[in-house]
Amino acid sequence: MRILMAAALAAFTLATPAFAETAPPPVATISVMGTGEVQLKPDFARIMVTVGTQADTVAAAASANRTATERVLARIQGLGIKKEDIQTANFQVFQTPQQIGPDGKEVKAPRFSANHQLRIITRDLDGVGRLAGELLASGDLTFQSVSWSLDRQEEGGDRAREAAVRDAKRQAEVYAGAAGVGLGRLLEIRDGSAQPYEPQPEMRMSLAMAKGAESVPVVPPATIRYTASVQLVWEMAPKP
Repeated sequence: MRILMAAALAAFTLATPAFAETAPPPVATISVMGTGEVQLKPDFARIMVTVGTQADTVAAAASANRTATERVLARIQGLGIKKEDIQTANFQVFQTPQQIGPDGKEVKAPRFSANHQLRIITRDLDGVGRLAGELLASGDLTFQSVSWSLDRQEEGGDRAREAAVRDAKRQAEVYAGAAGVGLGRLLEIRDGSAQPYEPQPEMRMSLAMAKGAESVPVVPPATIRYTASVQLVWEMAPKP
């Protein structure tokens, strides 16, 4: 028994150094965060408007809203907007919130409100202000917002990502050169964020605010800015 235990111990002792020698050495790396930005001209504008009505019953509020929406749709199409470029974004009927007047007393109002939110697409970017003014002049609606977009939304993000990778590689080459080393294999890519940025001014205008106005002061952006970030990790190599 003692002979067997001694033999096993000797085998373990001999194997331990060999096992330790197989452990790979730590890899020296260079990790860099790159950022990218591109600016692309928008292809179309997205206008959001809401048709709002009130009544004392849910059915009456919905019916009144349907009638008002039909008038608005006819008006929009009369302004040259194609039917397929007008979509329902949201429709809801809810109990009208309590309203308090300046004297502190409750203001009586119809019990139920109906809101029909419409999304309007137009490619006449320079005519957005005129279109908004004509919509408001028709009544029955509240102008909510306008935003700008591309036909291929992914294009902006992808081009910004490509710019971010180029920026990361440039930085890594600078660091490596300053440290007297080279860049080896690319070991890791960690996606950051890619998103469009555009100024979104508060543009909530009611009919009362724009009554008689032929145009609303809406200036389309020359470009939409897309930004992205990425983290890249290279293996550090001997300087070539």
